[in-house]
Amino acid sequence: MNAVMQSPALTPSVTQFLSSAKKILINGEWHAAASGKTFPVYNPATGTVIAQAAEGDKEDIERAVKAARQAFESGPWPTMTPSERGKLLWRIGDLILEHLDELAELESLDNGKPYLVAKAADVPLAADIFHYMAGWTTKRHGITIPISVIYTPGVQYHAYTRPEPVGVVGQIIPWNFPLLMAAWKLAPALATGCTVVLKVAEETPLSALRLGELMLQAGLPKGVVNIVTGFGETAGAALAGHPGVDKVAFTGSTEVGKLIVKAAANDLKKISLELGGKSPNIVLKDANLETAIPGAANAIFFNHGQCCSAGSRLYIEQSIFDEVVEGVANIAKSIKLGSGLLPDTDMGPMVSMIQRDRVCSYFDAGKKEGAKALAGGKAGAGSGYFVEPTVLVDTRNDMKVVQEEIFGPVVTAMPFKEFNADLVNMANNSVYGLAAGIWTNDLSKAHTLAAQIKAGSVWINCYNVFDAALPFGGYKQSGWGREMGEAVLENYTQTKAITIRL
Repeated sequence: MNAVMQSPALTPSVTQFLSSAKKILINGEWHAAASGKTFPVYNPATGTVIAQAAEGDKEDIERAVKAARQAFESGPWPTMTPSERGKLLWRIGDLILEHLDELAELESLDNGKPYLVAKAADVPLAADIFHYMAGWTTKRHGITIPISVIYTPGVQYHAYTRPEPVGVVGQIIPWNFPLLMAAWKLAPALATGCTVVLKVAEETPLSALRLGELMLQAGLPKGVVNIVTGFGETAGAALAGHPGVDKVAFTGSTEVGKLIVKAAANDLKKISLELGGKSPNIVLKDANLETAIPGAANAIFFNHGQCCSAGSRLYIEQSIFDEVVEGVANIAKSIKLGSGLLPDTDMGPMVSMIQRDRVCSYFDAGKKEGAKALAGGKAGAGSGYFVEPTVLVDTRNDMKVVQEEIFGPVVTAMPFKEFNADLVNMANNSVYGLAAGIWTNDLSKAHTLAAQIKAGSVWINCYNVFDAALPFGGYKQSGWGREMGEAVLENYTQTKAITIRL
């Protein structure tokens, strides 16, 4: 029987969408891949094929970049006023909300996350970033500068700056938040007047393709956004190294980020990178444990641990270690695994068999080095790609499970003796610096730690708080540049200085 029909609670619109061929969006039209090839898209909760997507490669990227260049240089996009661009972005946000249920179902079916989570968070946040960026279209402006040129005494000048779009942007997004990552990338690029070739993750292409349909429905001119499905080694590599691309924006693993940098180096493209993390989450003995314990669990188990900012290194003050780690382990044991489309599911599967097996390989590595699982520690039962929520103790900072990004529902818990420099050193003992959490009722300690931790986001008595106005990005090998907020606009603009002799 068709896997789509076996999936619970699918609406007719989603069933209809899945039944149609998944093509590539180039210059406002949907095309098969130049090679004619397709690849299967899986439901990670069952391991069954739910769709076939066009397997774009170098030739498709070439066509997409050409369309984006033409749209940037001519046509209605470069002459559209900032106000008109803003209204268009707002319409896209509205259409996302109008199709809230449909997009949440697609996200759950394709990625595995619970439908209720996608409906409450992923889809509304995707709409919100378009609405937020719609306001910035009319608020980016240059400045006048009273210059004093010492080698032309007595001469007056009028000098000013213009922020201008960087040009054609290649954007490569991951599979953990497919719709939201597409929105995070597209909205600011469009707000600044850039055109885009978006390469979506091969594991999760569906919601971005539906977003492409909605953007055309909103009235986005041809070629402004082009969407290519395919594999990283072919389509992604071709996009990162294409000489017609002015800037590359990538979200994904640090290892692939380094490859992106090498591919873009030949043309010295502008690059922004939102990469991996191994974030410390610190619980001090004066914390409110009624919020800290579930907060620590949410920090790692949210989105099945497939979150670059996940609080995967849990540091707990010695006197409360047993209480906190037992509390987190009990929450882990209570989490119900299942299809994201079922209403009683707490956690869905890993996105793919490869990811499930990768996460499970760390259980063997941890055990060999002396770690012990208080909860979980193995793959989940059933035909899907499930992994049990896992709490590891007897861990040390030099262990593989502590140093490497697992990208699954696995937390390593370690005690510390007291609030001092050693704690800060432990928290910063990582090549990553994306996020951190602090749980304490002592404001002095909270601010002191927040200032000393080398991370782009620090959450105090909360975790995983995101907002379109709040910049997000990393230190060290967690990336370059920022997503969201006013800061992300720097990724897609360049400043021109203009000087007139009066």
